[in-house]
Amino acid sequence: MTDQELTLETHSLGAATVEALQQAIAHRRSMGIARLKPDAVDRSLIEQLLEAANWAPSHGETEPWRFTIYTGDSRVALGEAFAAAYQQDAGAGFHEATFEAQKARALMSPVWISIGMEPALKSDGSLRMDLEDERIAVGCAVQNLHLVASAQGLAGMWLSKNIFIHPHVAEFVGLKSPGQLLGFFIVGWPNIPWPAGERGPVSEKVRWAE
Repeated sequence: MTDQELTLETHSLGAATVEALQQAIAHRRSMGIARLKPDAVDRSLIEQLLEAANWAPSHGETEPWRFTIYTGDSRVALGEAFAAAYQQDAGAGFHEATFEAQKARALMSPVWISIGMEPALKSDGSLRMDLEDERIAVGCAVQNLHLVASAQGLAGMWLSKNIFIHPHVAEFVGLKSPGQLLGFFIVGWPNIPWPAGERGPVSEKVRWAE
């Protein structure tokens, strides 16, 4: 038996597991708020997503991902934070209807998961790793979370612009500098048939240096 064959026999999870993993990856979809049912999602399912996220890789094993889960009535306060963030930035362009819409937005998904990055620090308070490394690690954690959500049949999407990364909202979810709010992941049961996916050929995105 060659060293390669021994390694495969010792560490491989088997062809069936590899195939199932590839199917789960190809099954993943991003679905926004309008595609979510209002139905609650069982806490045990959410905990499975978070456990998957926690097994993401991180440079230096810093594990910088931080999550806060908003369901039920806790979404009311989240909506108020969205509205306050809008009001801070609106200035003369403030509109009461938009302010109220920000409040209502939080109730449109049954589950909101804040995506935080809290970097590891040395004893002198300096960063152990570059912030970019830490953000990439959080991205890996969210991908793990999303894969398991899709495998469960749950719809979800990472929201990462404007209000969702606003400093006021970051403070609301408990993140302080040098920590960063990278957005929110929404989760719910889909109200549409599962969308088909499409990707261009991988050969167009790969170069073999031979």
